[in-house]
Amino acid sequence: MEKEKKKQNKYAEAGVDIDAGNRLVELLKPIVSRTFKSGVITDIGGFAGLFSLNVEHIKNPVLVSSTDGVGTKLRVAFMLDKHDTVGIDLVAMCVNDIMVQGAAPLFFLDYISMGKLDLNTAQEIVKGIAAGCLEANCSLIGGETAEMPGFYPEGEYDLAGFVVGLADNEELLDGSEIAVGHQLIGIGSSGLHSNGYSLVRKIFFDGLKMSVNDYVEDFGRTLGEELLEPTRIYARTIRNLRRDFKIYGISHITGGGLLDNPPRILPKACKAVIQRSSWTPPPIFTYIQKAGRISDREMMRTFNNGLGLIIVVNEEETGEILLRLKAMGESAYHIGSVESRQEEEEAVQFVP
Repeated sequence: MEKEKKKQNKYAEAGVDIDAGNRLVELLKPIVSRTFKSGVITDIGGFAGLFSLNVEHIKNPVLVSSTDGVGTKLRVAFMLDKHDTVGIDLVAMCVNDIMVQGAAPLFFLDYISMGKLDLNTAQEIVKGIAAGCLEANCSLIGGETAEMPGFYPEGEYDLAGFVVGLADNEELLDGSEIAVGHQLIGIGSSGLHSNGYSLVRKIFFDGLKMSVNDYVEDFGRTLGEELLEPTRIYARTIRNLRRDFKIYGISHITGGGLLDNPPRILPKACKAVIQRSSWTPPPIFTYIQKAGRISDREMMRTFNNGLGLIIVVNEEETGEILLRLKAMGESAYHIGSVESRQEEEEAVQFVP
């Protein structure tokens, strides 16, 4: 027994504390268990997460999955030593991607890697992940916390998330039914979400020499608070709309912005004509463009510019859908239409 303890101490001396990992599991159990819904048949701490798949109500069940991270937005969390919201970003980036395909999220897995396990930081991260899962009606059934000495500077870490959802093959949204005459509705973002932060950090911290604690009048709060605003999770909104309206396609506006994401759902013979004046981007985007001297095109390709989703709907239902979205507390705008596309034309066209 004494010999075994010495072996464990040697591992701890090398930078990996097994006991701390076990303590973290116990700390996380009450946080994670709040996300459990029908189908979860396991507890945290096993070798794998188990989820019972009930497909009796679905004619042709399809599993839909996605994985993502938070990117260099994490650097802002490190600067502020604030870690309870980046988990929401992690869930949002994954869940939004499968929801726009027509799937309902079932369960989520996370991966947290840091040089030395900090129980408080890890607990705060998972609190955010659990909050995101509750918002998305998704169970957090497992994950991995890796202690990797020598890989990360002190106080830093990386995150990855994985979600699995369920859809009926007949209800999948692939954009194949989108046609000329359909209308485009933009649903507001909560800010930058989790894209473009390498450029954002260069502008604010390298160019303007600003601090995360600097108060910015345009934002009505500090720079750090603005940059750490969590990514909006649209799960409830999409479920509500699809219950009562015909949705032909949904584009999640992430990396690639408004130029590269809508074409992912458009038939080749169609283009999205977007009216720039139909919505006003939040102040953060105007501030970034002016401070960084960024062209309109690059802004449209790098950031969401205030629109987290674009949904494609019938002209007849456009007004009613806008009213529904606003009743749900969403910022929503009729931003354009689907038109016929010539071969040499771009798939997204902006008009004043």
